[in-house]
Amino acid sequence: MTGRSEPPDGPPENPEGGEDEYRSLVFDESFVRGARVQEFSAQERMGEPARAVRTLPPPAAPPRHNSRAAVALVVLIALAFALAVYIGFRNPYPQPVTRRAEPLRTTVVPLAPRGVVPAGSPERLYRTAPVSGFRVGAEGINFPAVRRTQNFSDSQITTALATVKDYLVESSLNPDVLTGQVRRPVEQLLDPDQRGQFEQSLTGPADDGRHAAIGWLVRFDPAEVELADPRVRVQGTLSYAEEAASTLEVVSDHTFTYALRPAKGPHRADGASLFTVRRELHFRFDREDLRLHRLEVRTAHVQAGPQSCSADATGTLRPLLAGERADDRGPAATDPYATGRPTSALCGTLARPGGDPTAPPGAPPQAPATPQSPRPRP
Repeated sequence: MTGRSEPPDGPPENPEGGEDEYRSLVFDESFVRGARVQEFSAQERMGEPARAVRTLPPPAAPPRHNSRAAVALVVLIALAFALAVYIGFRNPYPQPVTRRAEPLRTTVVPLAPRGVVPAGSPERLYRTAPVSGFRVGAEGINFPAVRRTQNFSDSQITTALATVKDYLVESSLNPDVLTGQVRRPVEQLLDPDQRGQFEQSLTGPADDGRHAAIGWLVRFDPAEVELADPRVRVQGTLSYAEEAASTLEVVSDHTFTYALRPAKGPHRADGASLFTVRRELHFRFDREDLRLHRLEVRTAHVQAGPQSCSADATGTLRPLLAGERADDRGPAATDPYATGRPTSALCGTLARPGGDPTAPPGAPPQAPATPQSPRPRP
């Protein structure tokens, strides 16, 4: 043996706690069993000359009783992983179908007045029929009674209606949007698939049924007109219906009445006039839209006046202000033989050009006039 070392099972215990002076000379049984060399016995040394000691083979490793269990565990883990992958590829629940939003279809109809646009103060104009029954701002956008459908809960329907109301407020009542200063409050509520069409409609509006900015929002030219009263009058309805198991449709039909005056020149207290915009919008929601508080605008039918029939109202509305008349030109001519996208070339007659400010409040309204062109349905 080469040098001193501790026995394989550790130093022997000394219960009395004293120091054993013969500890370095006494080998216990565990030390002897763990020795790698062994001295020949006296009888073996009496034979032929040989070495005094012999080397013992290393102790055999304990049997690996758990090897089969370890292999079985590995196999079970592999089988469980394979089963999980199989179930993932063969999900018994239907996966939602990825659906892209459709482009917005737009119809814009200018409404021409029969005579001179009436003038007055905003307060007096708003007291005339039928605007006198309208509510102020967002208070005029009210929810219908909400009842769950087959595939949409009460809370999901309420979320859809709230998103539509936010869109109407931002696109029809926000003063910064009305004057063209911002567009982000409207754009952020749109489905991402429609934002490219929205941007193109505002930067390059066209009367092609797809790219009229007025289909998305109400906008005036701030160099020509301004709001005489920021308290816009609103009246209309909201309705909803389940279109399919995964889509919900909301329809808004609201009339917005604005008190306007010229942007330039001295402002007279009674120099305002009313401008009316009726917006009938169809929205569609899927479950992802509901979760992310966004919407898809499917169709927009807009009637706005007083305007001249010849006015190009695709980019901004062109109101006729107090004391002005519509020109005697009709809507732009439509060539049915031309190629490319057809233009709408529509115009109507404004039945109530801002009301009659001389009529007492609550007076019966005038009978509606027959429009010059039939109203197309989107």
